[in-house]
Amino acid sequence: MPSDSGPRERILVVDDEENVLHFLSRVLEDEGYAVETARRAEEVRSRDWEAPLDLAIIDLRLQPGEDGIALLQVIRERAPDTSAILMTAYGSIESAVAAMRAGAYDYVTKPFRAEEILKVVTKALEQRRLQREVWRLRREVERRYSFANLIGKSPAMQELFHQIEQVAVSRGTVLISGESGTGKELVAKAIHYNSLRRSAPFVVIDCAAIPETLQESELFGHAKGAFTGAVTAKRGLFEEADGGTLFLDEVGELRPPTQATLLRVLQDGTFRRVGDTRTLRVDVRVIAATNKDLAEGIRTGRFREDLYYRLKVVPIHLPPLRERREDIPLLADHFLQRSTARKHSEIHRLTPEALDLLLRYTWPGNVRELENTIERALLFCEGEAIGPTHLPAEIRDRAETIRVGLPSDSLCLREALDQMTRDTERGLIRRALDRTRGNRTQAARLLGISRRALLYKLKGMTEKDQS
Repeated sequence: MPSDSGPRERILVVDDEENVLHFLSRVLEDEGYAVETARRAEEVRSRDWEAPLDLAIIDLRLQPGEDGIALLQVIRERAPDTSAILMTAYGSIESAVAAMRAGAYDYVTKPFRAEEILKVVTKALEQRRLQREVWRLRREVERRYSFANLIGKSPAMQELFHQIEQVAVSRGTVLISGESGTGKELVAKAIHYNSLRRSAPFVVIDCAAIPETLQESELFGHAKGAFTGAVTAKRGLFEEADGGTLFLDEVGELRPPTQATLLRVLQDGTFRRVGDTRTLRVDVRVIAATNKDLAEGIRTGRFREDLYYRLKVVPIHLPPLRERREDIPLLADHFLQRSTARKHSEIHRLTPEALDLLLRYTWPGNVRELENTIERALLFCEGEAIGPTHLPAEIRDRAETIRVGLPSDSLCLREALDQMTRDTERGLIRRALDRTRGNRTQAARLLGISRRALLYKLKGMTEKDQS
């Protein structure tokens, strides 16, 4: 049955017998379809093709010199997604095979009852709707994960776009590094959907979310009875991703035995399910991501050095949002317009004061935090634009400024300068720790001092705060 919410599905019936045209028109129109008829192939060829055609029901043998299969090919050239049913009074295996090869959905033999033809018509149109939905979803996926959805005009983002273009056409493994919230999975999807594997699966696994004892089973599958609870055999994610791409998010969380198996798959494309003796082969491109320092993991023995270099065939680093502040207005506007379109809101801008606060904030949560901030601000905004009062308190209070006041109890220049220097140093240290989310090694690197020197200064700050 055609959908009640949309336009009536359009069916063309072609037969040189007037009684067949009359019968099918009545049956199909009673079901709500829009029906057009033709007795000769020439009538179809000369027809206006502006309106979409959903289904063609064509007699296999028309008048002398006219062939239903040839007519179907003409229709398919003008409207490739048109479904088709061929009918004939001379049923044979050969004609059925010819109809299927021509791309017909089904083949019916005359005479037929109304319920028989309606059953075939319903199934043919259902298949067409499903096919169109698959095409629509595929276009949507390609649109969402194309370069257009990666926002940025900064030199760092322009370099990233160039890297994705180059990496997408290659077969090498990719290691994406960057802080949490920078968009590592989005970059992985952009690589996949701009590659030759775009029509194959893109499978994601968060290595940090899987218990260590189940990592190998999730990735490589297991045989029945391999361990307690393995009541049936199970395919792993490598098998699910065969022909496509497997994205290993937070790859640094894999335990050493799983790292060893992963290394073997990357080397020769083979593995065994847990508890199985059979060797399986897959064709999978691996894209890994981490927000940790894997080189540090190698030094501490938590990550295999040979696996690190096998993953790092093509390294991509995503800079934190605070290092590409020129992208903040673009990203904020993108999230704002997307949210307002989805919620039918009339708020389409930020005030200059609100944008200034966004530009001065350190964004420890990066792009994800900015997106959530815009979503939250829309909930609290009742006016025409998002202002400072609609932003979270931490953004209003922790915007990146360092204020140094003059000592109030001394006029000695040396003492005042010493006090201002200490206050500035404390402010810079707090800023560096905020940027690195408390990582003292990275904070020392940002400040240009040794970790030992930073620890010494932190000890002095703590003692002063306690005195």
